[in-house]
Amino acid sequence: MKSHQTPQTMKPATAAKKLGVYLEATPTEFQEGVVSRTELNALQTDPPEWLLELRRNGPHPRPVVAAKLGVSISGLARAGVTEALTTEQIDALKQESPEWLQRERATQAEVRKEAARIKEKKAESGEQPGRPRS
Repeated sequence: MKSHQTPQTMKPATAAKKLGVYLEATPTEFQEGVVSRTELNALQTDPPEWLLELRRNGPHPRPVVAAKLGVSISGLARAGVTEALTTEQIDALKQESPEWLQRERATQAEVRKEAARIKEKKAESGEQPGRPRS
């Protein structure tokens, strides 16, 4: 006997997050429907023009904005950046290099440096990464 499996589906918000796009900027039919795992895979392997355009020009969701600026999402919030930004707006911020952006980039660099130091220290002591000591 074969059991019929129903296709795994997700909400549009989840699919948009997995695709790295801002949900409100996607087409209405995407926002109002459900996305199957198969459809998501198809969007990732052969993106339609609207998806390519969103990834290229935005507006981008906060995780993408943060990554493009080299800061954390918390850093964006501290700076009062709560809305989605376009690639053009992100590039303008990079050009202006406001004080908050410089400060948040420095903070992010320190966080990365500390994480690397801890990882190196664990490697030297023979600990498994991500495993607490017994």
